[in-house]
Amino acid sequence: MKRIFTRLQQAEPEPKGELDHTNAFTLVVTVALSAQATDVGVNKATRKLFQLADTPAKMLALGEEGLIEHIKTIGLYRNKARNVIKLSQLLIDKFDGEVPSSRAALQSLPGVGRKTANVVLNMWFHQPAQAVDTHIFRLGNRSGIAPGKDESAVERAIEDNVPAEFQQHAHHWLILHGRYICVARKPKCGICPIVDDCLYEEKTE
Repeated sequence: MKRIFTRLQQAEPEPKGELDHTNAFTLVVTVALSAQATDVGVNKATRKLFQLADTPAKMLALGEEGLIEHIKTIGLYRNKARNVIKLSQLLIDKFDGEVPSSRAALQSLPGVGRKTANVVLNMWFHQPAQAVDTHIFRLGNRSGIAPGKDESAVERAIEDNVPAEFQQHAHHWLILHGRYICVARKPKCGICPIVDDCLYEEKTE
């Protein structure tokens, strides 16, 4: 594991999320909007939105219909707009307009599940939380790094298996590796920096 993550670190020393944001609030919003949507599509939709509404109060002032005008190119935009307005109100009512730094508090916000909460905890509050998406789930099982029958099991496996010094950036390295190298249909094993330690060959058809 240390060898695997040392190589991932060498390939991408300072991994970063690909969703554009300017503060904790815009991070929560953009991650919530990204469900069943591409990062590129979300970034395009939020570019002008966050110039107008980068705080809960400004988002409420924009209103649900105003928000929809910015995000209607994103899948499930009506439901997402409703949740963003509700979470903005809740942040003002319960958290003085500030994004909380606990998983339980984050998950109390409409439209914020465990994966979204973990992204915010990791990227903004620098906690070693592991947000497991489809890329990490596939890579964790395919490579043997973090096997599990569901996302929660893979999350626990990352926490258990990955050395502590790599925990902070583990989910970023795994997402990037799963998105660009260990892709779903034809993994690019020829350029994979961890191919020597990967179990994938045992599972090829």
